[in-house]
Amino acid sequence: MKKTAAAGLGLALLATFAPAARASPDPSVAVTSQGAVRGTVGPKTRSFQGIPYATAARFAAPRPAAAWTGVRDATRPGKVCAQPAGYPIGKPSTDEDCLNVNVTAPVGARKGLPVVVWIHGGSMMFGMGDLYGPDRLAAGGAVVVSMNYRLGVTSFLTHPSLPESGALALDDQRAALRWVRRNAGAFGGDPRNVTIMGESGGGFAVCGHLASPASAGLFQKAIVQSAPCLTPGSASRTRAAADAESAKVVGHAEVGCATAADVARCLREVPVETLLRVYGSAREPRPVSGTPALPLPVDRALRTGRFHRVPVLVGVNHDEENGMVLGQELATGKPMPAGAYEPAVRKEYGGRADAVLRRYPLGASAGQTLARVRTDAAWSAPTLDTARALSRRTPTRMYEFAERKTPWYAGYPAPSFPAAAQHMAELPYLFDLALFERPTREQAALGDRMIGAWVRFAATGDPDGGGETAWPRLRDRGPRGWHVQSLTSGTWKRADFVRDHAYRFWSTGGK
Repeated sequence: MKKTAAAGLGLALLATFAPAARASPDPSVAVTSQGAVRGTVGPKTRSFQGIPYATAARFAAPRPAAAWTGVRDATRPGKVCAQPAGYPIGKPSTDEDCLNVNVTAPVGARKGLPVVVWIHGGSMMFGMGDLYGPDRLAAGGAVVVSMNYRLGVTSFLTHPSLPESGALALDDQRAALRWVRRNAGAFGGDPRNVTIMGESGGGFAVCGHLASPASAGLFQKAIVQSAPCLTPGSASRTRAAADAESAKVVGHAEVGCATAADVARCLREVPVETLLRVYGSAREPRPVSGTPALPLPVDRALRTGRFHRVPVLVGVNHDEENGMVLGQELATGKPMPAGAYEPAVRKEYGGRADAVLRRYPLGASAGQTLARVRTDAAWSAPTLDTARALSRRTPTRMYEFAERKTPWYAGYPAPSFPAAAQHMAELPYLFDLALFERPTREQAALGDRMIGAWVRFAATGDPDGGGETAWPRLRDRGPRGWHVQSLTSGTWKRADFVRDHAYRFWSTGGK
C-alpha cells in the first residue's frame, strides 16, 4: 500500500511540475505540458489527433501519460478503445492503451476561446472521438476536444478485488478534463471556460459528471443531448446490480476466474477478446453509484439538487425512436405489420397498455406509431422532467430538434417511413459524419445556426442571439415556464411540447 501511494504521489508531482503548455509561432505545432505535437493546418482550422492524456493498467484508474522529447506526430487518430463489433458508430478493437484526445481549433485563434469537450455516445459500449469531425464547430469559434475512453467490460466490470473498476469511463473522462485544464491555452482555449457536451451514452456521462463531486471545477457548462438522466438507472446503477451482472462474466466458463486464488490477477490475464465476447454487446452499462466519486444515483442527485450548479443546455429529438424501429425493419427486411402493433404495446406497457392504445391508436404505419409511443414515454417526457429538475437550481435551457427532412444513413436502403428527427439526427448538423448522407444546402444552413447557438452557449452560458427568436430559460413554475425551443430549418419558436408528447399522460404513469 505504501509503495502504491508513493508511486501515486510521484506521478502527481510529475504532473504538477511538468513543463507548462504554451502557444507556438508555428500553427502546426503546439507545446503541451507533456511535449510538443505537430498536427495539420487547413483553411479554417488546425487539428491535432491521438495525443495521449493518460495511461492505465486493466481495471485500474488512469494515471498521467508520460512526457516525450522532440515533436510528436499528431496527424492521425489514436488507438480506439477495446470494443466488440456491432454498430457503425464504433470500430472493433482489442486495444487497451487507448486514452488519447483530439484537439481542433480555429486558425489564427486568439487566446481565451471557449473550450468544448465532446464525449462520444455509443451506449458506453462503442465509439471513438475521431468519428465526429469537429471542423465546422471549431470554425464557429471554439476549441473542440474529443477523447477515447474505456468502454464496456474494460470500464464497468466489478468485483471486490477490483476496487477502482466500475466507473472507469468517467475516471478517464475526468483525466481528459484535467489534461484540458493544463493544455487548453496551447491551442487558444480558455481553461476556465470549459463546456462538456455529450449525446446519448455521452450525454448520460455528462449527467454523471454533473452529479460527481470528483468532477468539481473541471467544467463550467454542460450540454446534454438525447439523455433523459432523470430516468432511474439511465445514468448510473447500484453496486448490487453491477456485481450481479459482473458475476456472470467472472464466473463464465471461458473466463474461469470466480474460484481463482487471485481473482484480480486472473481477470487481468484473460485475453481481452474473451472478456469482450463473454460480456457481449446487448447491454448499456452505467457507472456504479454509492462511491465517493458518485455518492448518489444520478437521477436522485439531480432531483435533490446535489449536482454542480453550472448552466445546462439539455435537449431531445422529436422522433428519437424512429431510428430504433427502422433499424429493426432493416434487420428483418420488411416493415412492421399492422397486426404486430397492439401485441408490442401490450408486451412493453403491461397494465397500462389499454390506456396507451387509446392515446395512440394505430396509424398508417405500425412502426411509426410504435416509435411515437416509445419516444414520448422513454425520451420526451423524462427529458422535460430532467430539465425541470435542473432548472430549479441552475440556469437551464431546453431544445427539441424537430427538423423533418434529415440526412439518412449513407448506403442504407430508404426507410419505410421518414426517419425525421430520429436518435442521432442532430449530429450531422453539428459534426461532419460519414455515417450520414451529405447534407443539403438547407440542412447545412440549419447546422450553421445550431453551431452558432452551441458556441454562444459555450462562451456565455446562453444560446440566445444570432438573430434567432428569443430563447428564454426554462423555469419550473408551471407549464408556462416550460419553454422548449423547437429547432428546425424554419423560424425557431416555442414547441407545443406538453401537448405534442402527451407529457401529462406519461408524467402520471401513462394512465
